[in-house]
Amino acid sequence: MKLREVKKIRKRSVEFLKKAKISTTTSEVEKVEIADFGLNDIKHIGLELIVYENNDRYCAKELILFPRQICPEHRHPPIDDRNIGKQETFRCRWGDVYLYVEGTAEKNPKALIPRKYRPYFTVWNEVVLHPGQQYTIAPNTLHWFQAGEKGAIVSEFSSTSIDEKDLFTDPNIKRTPVYE
Repeated sequence: MKLREVKKIRKRSVEFLKKAKISTTTSEVEKVEIADFGLNDIKHIGLELIVYENNDRYCAKELILFPRQICPEHRHPPIDDRNIGKQETFRCRWGDVYLYVEGTAEKNPKALIPRKYRPYFTVWNEVVLHPGQQYTIAPNTLHWFQAGEKGAIVSEFSSTSIDEKDLFTDPNIKRTPVYE
């Protein structure tokens, strides 16, 4: 992704945070991570995030999703004998979020996925989160999520985040962003 596009997306991310009345520092804004998952299709598959804290005990992030933007299906596997994988709680702050986890599939899901990505979405147990609602995902659980029509802001509270160890259903995904 080109650096000028990153700056444009960061600016849009800040506008979304303002709509949600979430204050950020200049330093946080400058560090907004743009995760396009190596697919170069940020409009459909992507996520913007601010990491407030990530240490050996816990992690706190703000996840910014533009309208209908999808964080692709993945899981947080065990890392070693001491780390059983990331457990995370998503709390919707603004907009609507359609979260999909393992379990009974929703017959009429609210998610809209571009045809070329559909084979990589396998879990369809739908959890709809509105502002103020939250859901906790156990370690090593397949999940993915999509923002509603106006986008969404989700606060994530979790155990330590080791993003480069996440396992994605789509083998084409690269979690660590590369900016040109």
